[in-house]
Amino acid sequence: MFSRSLLSVSASLALLFAAGCRDSEVVTYTVPKETVTPPAAGPASDASMAATAVSTATGSDLVWTAPADWVAKNGPAMRKATYVITGEAGAVAELAVTAFPGDVGGTLANVNRWRGQLQLPPLDATALPSALTSLDFNGLHADIVELTGGGQRVLGAIVPAHGATWFFKLTGPDALVAREKAAFLAFLQTVKAP
Repeated sequence: MFSRSLLSVSASLALLFAAGCRDSEVVTYTVPKETVTPPAAGPASDASMAATAVSTATGSDLVWTAPADWVAKNGPAMRKATYVITGEAGAVAELAVTAFPGDVGGTLANVNRWRGQLQLPPLDATALPSALTSLDFNGLHADIVELTGGGQRVLGAIVPAHGATWFFKLTGPDALVAREKAAFLAFLQTVKAP
């Protein structure tokens, strides 16, 4: 009985090895490419931008007047506006304007997110007030933060308005953003409800 089982196992293994030693046949298939319909572009979005699942503020927008040398450009769909500022030797800074429903985690969380983008350590709640300056204009209030790190500078303004939080964030090379600080503060004072 043992020799019969051994013979069966040996025969099975021999068949398996014989079948496995054949040249493998490559089979190719042609499958038509899927077509993806892009999402419809909104009135202020660029049709070539990818759709985003981020909820942005709706309803009453704010309006403003940008300095003449700030060039408006299309930005990601979640932005309300994007401006490019060019400095010496081709240096470029960018102002991003976004708005989200509610307080989006609060001022501390947002300041710390920006600090993290410059590889700066987070602040705690007790240090936050000394890191902010306030600006009141046109019935609005802004908490303004200025951050530097890694040769970069951020000037950011957090403006609660109409049940949303608006962010005006100027980012770029340290010297260029420092040069634009007065223009940034003057720009903020043009922001108002329509």
